Amino acid sequence: MLRIQKVKSIQGTVRVPGDKSISHRAVMFGALAEGTTTISGFLPGADCLSTISCFRRMGIQIEQQDDQVVVHGKGWFGLEEPKEKLDVGNSGTTIRLISGILSTQPFHVVLEGDESIAKRPMRRVVGPLRQMGAKIDGRKNGEFTPLAIRGTELSGIQYDSPVASAQVKSAILLAGLQAKGVTSVNEPHLSRDHTERMLAAFGVQVVRDGLTVSVEGGQRLVGREISVPGDISSAAFLIAAVMMVPGSSLVIENVGMNPTRTGIVDVVRAMGGRIDLVNERVVNEEPVADLHVFHSELTGTVVEGEIIPRLIDEIPVIAVLASQASGTTLIRDAEELKVKETDRIATVVSELSKFGANITPTDDGMIIKGKTSLKAASIDSMGDHRIGMAMAIAGLSAEGVTQIANAEAINVSFPGFAALLDSISSK
Repeated sequence: MLRIQKVKSIQGTVRVPGDKSISHRAVMFGALAEGTTTISGFLPGADCLSTISCFRRMGIQIEQQDDQVVVHGKGWFGLEEPKEKLDVGNSGTTIRLISGILSTQPFHVVLEGDESIAKRPMRRVVGPLRQMGAKIDGRKNGEFTPLAIRGTELSGIQYDSPVASAQVKSAILLAGLQAKGVTSVNEPHLSRDHTERMLAAFGVQVVRDGLTVSVEGGQRLVGREISVPGDISSAAFLIAAVMMVPGSSLVIENVGMNPTRTGIVDVVRAMGGRIDLVNERVVNEEPVADLHVFHSELTGTVVEGEIIPRLIDEIPVIAVLASQASGTTLIRDAEELKVKETDRIATVVSELSKFGANITPTDDGMIIKGKTSLKAASIDSMGDHRIGMAMAIAGLSAEGVTQIANAEAINVSFPGFAALLDSISSK
């Protein structure tokens, strides 16, 4: 049980844990590369540890100590058939990306995860992989786990994705790296592009033309050093904390500023929030900066359209911010929230309403009317890390002591969240 109480201010200079998306990919690509990959700033959260576990079970030697990881790659076809099922835990990134990789391998494997993974849609990945010739089966004809994959030779395809999903795009591109010919993925909006950037860092030729990205089969990866920046999705909660508590300012160092991920910065600025970027630089093809965040009076805004894929994971905390902004905030085009760790439309509305917030669900988002005085509540994260953290941020400006059940889920993406929050809070 996590207890949060109202604070007087947020101050200090901090770093957030490494980017979850980049950490996953660094381990995967390092395992498939020829030679050694050294990773610093790795996120030792439950999801990324699931990725390490899966590749260890396929014969890859991986040394991990806190945020330092060394992966001894064996090349694309150096993986070994696992003796047991591969358990991805709660990690959607692991199961979807690894499905693309395993579709090319000369062996059979079964993928499974926890109860949450068992409810999440897999056919969005299974379908296009089958079009490439992949042999994949699962519950409801591959809609749900467990997934059984028998690797085979694949052929490149041109795929028009109905959703802007980095996991779908990445699974297809990874399969395409060992498929015959060229594999292309076209998206309705640009989803996060960590896969493309990191493949380039590992020596792969990736071609982008507008919303279409392509790779040619038969390419090899070469091991290298990877420095993982802080996760902007984690920094988002600290940005929100500063905006929620008057008189606050905070410096968050070494944050990944990939333009496919910075929707949270754009929205906070559109609401009137001040975020300064300093020490901007590029590391391993990824833009990085230090963020100086100042408390600001916010006004409501509209969050919709092509910005949604750039902030889909931050919508729970944006809803919290909107409860303290003047006027109405409208979030739409966010149906994807329904197939996250929880139905995040329903969960955000149910839990934020307990604080007294004026929030209404819609088919594809929510409407939040501010500014509302919040009162402490008893919250359930429902096992969803981002719900747990978003409601903790709400608790910082709520009268009384907020209690959050199932808060251990926060360790999925932000180990040490409560301790860090306490260290920058003046009570």
